[in-house]
Amino acid sequence: MPKFFLRWIDSWSNLNHTQVSTQVYSSQPQRIQWLRIIPFIVLHIACLAVFWIGFSWFAIFFMLGFYVIRMFAITAFFHRYLSHKTFQTSRPVQFLFILIGTMSAQRGPLWWAAHHRYHHRFTDTDQDPHSSTKGFWYSHVGWFLNEENFAIRKSIIKDWLKYPELIWLDRFSLPVVLATAFAIYALGEVLAIYAPQLKTNGLQLLVWGFVVSTVLLTHATLCINSLAHRYGSKDFETDDQSRNNFFLSIITLGEGWHNNHHFYAGSTRQGFFWWQIDVTYYLLKIMSWCGLVWAIKPVPERIYTSSKKSNSLKDKKINITNI
Repeated sequence: MPKFFLRWIDSWSNLNHTQVSTQVYSSQPQRIQWLRIIPFIVLHIACLAVFWIGFSWFAIFFMLGFYVIRMFAITAFFHRYLSHKTFQTSRPVQFLFILIGTMSAQRGPLWWAAHHRYHHRFTDTDQDPHSSTKGFWYSHVGWFLNEENFAIRKSIIKDWLKYPELIWLDRFSLPVVLATAFAIYALGEVLAIYAPQLKTNGLQLLVWGFVVSTVLLTHATLCINSLAHRYGSKDFETDDQSRNNFFLSIITLGEGWHNNHHFYAGSTRQGFFWWQIDVTYYLLKIMSWCGLVWAIKPVPERIYTSSKKSNSLKDKKINITNI
């Protein structure tokens, strides 16, 4: 029994979780591990508490703000930084934003990056962890609920294993999430006493600011695995089903330009053209002006000539290097 709970607290406690999964995936979805996804289920059920605890505008704005800052940490630092190394930053900034990303309850940052790199190696094949060929629900949530994808593919993220603080965040991602929830509850209780005009309290802020915000954040991120491989435009010829989707780009701060990304993943920017809104890139650009990040990788000129729309869009193309 102690080992069972230890696996929840420390994701590296079980040897099976530290080994690299090298097997070829089955074409059939794997069995869901119900006991190990209890927190995921409880989080969704807890959303129903909004019908009893009421709401305040402060709680709503906190929910939206916490959604945005964590989405940025996921898209900029889990994805474009850890997974693809499309820019550079200092070790303190690296830790800060990866800590914020870990608060998103999307498991550890190294686990996240390793699976994403594996996804790019084998996109929409049987070896892809969340292949769209296995159906919508599997590519959306089923893939991370099975035994096969609980493994941490350490060989794929060897470049990050030199940072003990990142290993710590990966191992203890669940305690980080629980501490975040407690801190938000405590903030609500403090505000109820010292700022009653905000009309919030610990339970209300916990439900709206953490529970609802986290569920929305989780499914918005997962939509890139599922919906962005089904709906939208295919502006570049790729060997997968990736699509560009405007709506998804809005709710994920720019990740919806998924066909662009799969055609060329080496750019910090995923909205290749000026009308393709990419908030994550804009924020990273601002951070670069402040010296917080640097070496932002541009979209190569050759990419534009490869676009299906290159002829009609030639005159509208932006000069990335001047932005």
